[in-house]
Amino acid sequence: MRQKSTESAAPPIAKAGSIPTQGNDIDLLQARAQASPGDANNWATLGDALFAKGRFDEAIVALEKGSVAAPDRADIWSALGEARVMASPRDPMPSAALTAFRKALTIDPKDPRSRYFTAVARDLRGEHQGAIDDWLALLKDTPPGATWENDLRRTITQVAKINKIDVTEKLAALAPTSNHPAMPSGLIGGAAIPGPSAEQIRAAAALTPSQQDSMAQQMVSQLEGKLRANPGNLDGWVMLMRSRKTLGEEAKASRALADAIAANPAAAARLQSEAAALGIAKL
Repeated sequence: MRQKSTESAAPPIAKAGSIPTQGNDIDLLQARAQASPGDANNWATLGDALFAKGRFDEAIVALEKGSVAAPDRADIWSALGEARVMASPRDPMPSAALTAFRKALTIDPKDPRSRYFTAVARDLRGEHQGAIDDWLALLKDTPPGATWENDLRRTITQVAKINKIDVTEKLAALAPTSNHPAMPSGLIGGAAIPGPSAEQIRAAAALTPSQQDSMAQQMVSQLEGKLRANPGNLDGWVMLMRSRKTLGEEAKASRALADAIAANPAAAARLQSEAAALGIAKL
């Protein structure tokens, strides 16, 4: 799940990954789809390949044709909704995207991508508790180790923190079991970034609000320094964007997105998805 507003996550959050990508030759995929316009699989594959290359407007066209060929395919409708989100330069949740997600849910109420994004829509409307409840319900239904699990958890934590909603117990109740450890994010690859230690958490709790803010700024500055030394760390860029968002620094969050894309142009679509999940606008 790649999202353009909250992934939340991760991501997109959250992408469900229900449509397979076959091959890297866009021209070949287009030829196949045009040769068999009634074959929804060809249009879905083409749409997914175009999406992966950041060609969102073209992905929309392909997925719309796929939805006509197979109007009962929830995965195609949800992919279409995501493409419409990513193609929108300003609106983090265009009405046409929400319509596609809702259509997918009428076909399959458990479609994870559509559930994720409709919760994003609630968050954007100011229904933060409702959005978190929806994401928690999705997390409960998420198979252990699903590729979007970590991004979904980060989205819940981030939105809860921004809006001062306590989700500690609810998240703990949905913690992955030791037999099924969560897999790395399917949206952003690479090594995981460790969180604060128990000692750091206890130390932060003893500080005044102003001291906590100062500590947060220091940690963000340290992260920026690490990214200058290792600009290929995609998880680090996502963490920086989230941190700036949490601190209310919208312009700096957008700047982090721009810098991340400049350093990693091949991962632009993924980074935009993560930014979208946080409601971070492009510069």
